[in-house]
Amino acid sequence: MITGILRTALPLFLSMVTGMLGTLVVTSVLGRHDTVTLAAFAVMTAVLNPASAAVVGAMRGLSPFVAPHRDDPAAALPVLRDARWLALLVGTAGALAMLVVPVLAGAAGVPGEVVAELGPLPYLLAVYLLVSASGGGATTVLVAFGHGRQVLWSSLAGTAVLAGCAVALVPPLGLAGAGVAWLLSAAASVTVANLALRRVLGVRVGHGRPRVAEIVRLGRVSLPLAATVLIKFGGLGVVTFAAGTTNTRDAAAHAVLGTLTGLILVASVSVAQAALPEVARAATPAGARRANGAAALLALAGTGVAALTLLLSGDAVPSLFTDDAGVRERVVALLPLMLLASAADGTQAVQGIGLTGLRRSATSLRYFAAGYGLLVLAAVPVAARWGIAGLWTAVAVANACLVVLQSAGFHRHSARVGRAPVGA
Repeated sequence: MITGILRTALPLFLSMVTGMLGTLVVTSVLGRHDTVTLAAFAVMTAVLNPASAAVVGAMRGLSPFVAPHRDDPAAALPVLRDARWLALLVGTAGALAMLVVPVLAGAAGVPGEVVAELGPLPYLLAVYLLVSASGGGATTVLVAFGHGRQVLWSSLAGTAVLAGCAVALVPPLGLAGAGVAWLLSAAASVTVANLALRRVLGVRVGHGRPRVAEIVRLGRVSLPLAATVLIKFGGLGVVTFAAGTTNTRDAAAHAVLGTLTGLILVASVSVAQAALPEVARAATPAGARRANGAAALLALAGTGVAALTLLLSGDAVPSLFTDDAGVRERVVALLPLMLLASAADGTQAVQGIGLTGLRRSATSLRYFAAGYGLLVLAAVPVAARWGIAGLWTAVAVANACLVVLQSAGFHRHSARVGRAPVGA
């Protein structure tokens, strides 16, 4: 079980890392182009990142519906066609969010020159989200059918187009060039993923007439998953704001720690995604728990390797992010606390995605709303009294509470596997 999950998780991990590298290339090119351009891009990504993550999260909710058809992929065609209608709805919501960014930025007090610099970027990124959603969750379906390696090829294609177009188009076009790069990247990634899915299915997915009841059934699993992503982004955004109320050095240290946490979490999420189809296909409670337990062990092992690497490296890794010795010192001092929070975060992510495999993502959403709701309420007062050390303690406690809640929820709902229709 562990070997199979690891074999699927590795290309997923590499695809996520590849995507991050593409984003870093775009940020670097924009930073060299103009400071105002980079600032405008930062404003845009503050909405783009959660919107695109919500679209991806919603599509992950397809896995428990298609994974049982792994041995007969063509039997999943009606579900895949329903998923395309759901993807269109979610993508449209994300696109509308892109279009209102200039208005929101102006209302929030962003300098006029930065808002003006956005130009056509909101429209380009709105189309980018629609193109991304048009894939109908093809990468999720490939993973559910045991073809995770094809997801890596899709990611490599998208990243190559993104990096190449950014380098070629940003110098003459500025942010508009970056928007075109993102759009072409999405087109390349979706094309490769859909071609791979067509080979697996043997036929085109196509578009059927919308079956409202079935789309709603998919939405009951997919939309809570997307909402969970938004809650997490929102909660961590409040934590970042609270860190900014301390002092400049601590705020910078928090930014570095947050980046490292994101990199560590990639391993846990890739493992959880790899295990999700196994949970969905399980015929007994023991089978579902075995798949989920194997994923939790792999996630903890990944966090352990990252922790050992960071702790042994001293300030070598923080030096990649800042030249300020004081900031590096704060990062090194807080590493153990950050790693504790990351280990808990990775574990709760596995349990939460496991609940999605049981079609109980709404249960996970309720847990997340409770845990991160308390974190949001506590963030600013904690920062005022105990600084970023207190903030990271609060994050660790919130994640630990989620581990308990999500694990208990998974154990309770997995008991119904094989005894009653899951999700009934």
